[in-house]
Amino acid sequence: MSDSDFRPTASLENLKKRADVIRNIRDFLDSRGFFHVETPLLSHDTVVDRYLEPISLKKSKVTGTDSEEARLWLQTSPEFGMKRLLVDGADAIYQITRAFRAEEAGQRHNPEFTMLEWYRVGESMQEAIQFLGEFAESILERTKFEKLTYREAFLRHANVDPFTASFEDFKTIAQNNDIEIEPQCIERIDRDGWLNLILGCIVEPCLGNDGPAIVYDWPASQAALAIVREEEFPVAERFELFVDGLELANGYHELVDPEELRKRNRATNELRVADGKQALPETSRLLDAMQSGLPACSGVALGIDRLIILALGVQSIEEVIAFPIGIA
Repeated sequence: MSDSDFRPTASLENLKKRADVIRNIRDFLDSRGFFHVETPLLSHDTVVDRYLEPISLKKSKVTGTDSEEARLWLQTSPEFGMKRLLVDGADAIYQITRAFRAEEAGQRHNPEFTMLEWYRVGESMQEAIQFLGEFAESILERTKFEKLTYREAFLRHANVDPFTASFEDFKTIAQNNDIEIEPQCIERIDRDGWLNLILGCIVEPCLGNDGPAIVYDWPASQAALAIVREEEFPVAERFELFVDGLELANGYHELVDPEELRKRNRATNELRVADGKQALPETSRLLDAMQSGLPACSGVALGIDRLIILALGVQSIEEVIAFPIGIA
């Protein structure tokens, strides 16, 4: 440890610019009828996701919990708490808060980061996409946003149909684009694994370079907490924002059926176990709230640190946060 380890990695000038961006975000949402809420960072519940790794406090003695030794979770997003507020009658809410994800550190990641999340009752996916596009144009001062389906994005940038391509097609694309995969791993990659690989290596770098791009209608197998729409190839009413090849936001026309959420939690845990990860709690107070009736709504989660990287024209998260994990 050196004498200068106490100093922030971001300059004070950048931190002041960061404050300006966050002020603009608040002004944008406040002026459109949203109000800011706060929900717990530490909770009995956590999102069940195949790829997100929550951080837990094991056997922590916490006053006010149901037992002396409660397992609590640092939130990967404020989603559960905010949806419980929707059930109680909130109609347009947002939150700027800290979120935590284990095993995420690098040029664009820090295990503790700042997240913006908003929900609006009665909003369709297309209305939510329009709102997100206007948000990106305003906050980043970029040209008019583009929207395209997941299928269109793959056809345009990888020359493959994600819904009909075979595993052999995916292998050929990987070889032709010099994507290195360990030979012993190739046969273990499932369809979603191939799609995520091609998306990350080939498609994403091409998205949002001429203005914000919003990709919607994702494969039903990647619905997470989005509604699935039955078509020839069922699609999730999920949408993501990309700018300069960087994913900034993930949005859903939200699932409101508690029984379907139970099924998805169970199926996701099976995938986690198959991946060698621990199963996560499948019951939650969100499920109890949904049983009472979660209204039809849309929601968006956006990484503020990444947004500020783009807004300031810098390269690393260390340039926009004061104390990353290495010196926290």
